[in-house]
Amino acid sequence: MAHDLLVIAIDGPAAAGKGTLARRLANELGLAYLDTGSIYRAVGVSVLKAGQDPADPAAAAAAAQALTPDSLSVLQQDPLLRSEDGGKAASLVAAQPAVRQALLDFQRAFASTPPGDARGAVLDGRDIGTVVCPDARVKLFVTASVEERARRRVKELRERGETVIESVVLQDMKDRDERDQARAVAPLRPADDALVLDTSALDADAAFAAVLAHIGERG
Repeated sequence: MAHDLLVIAIDGPAAAGKGTLARRLANELGLAYLDTGSIYRAVGVSVLKAGQDPADPAAAAAAAQALTPDSLSVLQQDPLLRSEDGGKAASLVAAQPAVRQALLDFQRAFASTPPGDARGAVLDGRDIGTVVCPDARVKLFVTASVEERARRRVKELRERGETVIESVVLQDMKDRDERDQARAVAPLRPADDALVLDTSALDADAAFAAVLAHIGERG
């Protein structure tokens, strides 16, 4: 990775606010942005659309190995990608070592050679600071209480017109957290040198200001 590139690695659980923060940082600092969760969602959706089980290691690995930038672009437009089913499928395929290995090179290439004239990249996901870009100049771990994250997700889904039951969303989120934290390969955890930012009581502006100040301190 070129030393003059600013790479920002942002990790954290679902609905903690890392995506909103990552997009805003990319726009503010002139960096390319990659939502790595969308890659895993794309693989999960690809498995679902093929009528297969995202928990099946062979089906998940085949879908990951077949993913290309063009097919990713198409799948990112599929409404299923941002649905609860898409999120569950993403978590299931992400637990498969063969899937993670297949997608690792894609993510690292984006960070080391960002598209266009970007002077660096922001990547958000669950193992960016620990596995994908361990040498990133800035590492953040964005979190919030599971109750607050569930509340945010329910609000988001209802604004899309989906009918959801808050207790079900909360339990699904707890189950996903457990899978992400307990998996043998690249479990969800903060990098040793990451800034841990709890957004439970922070709005988007406050979180953004805190991170900008941290980036300034990192030079």
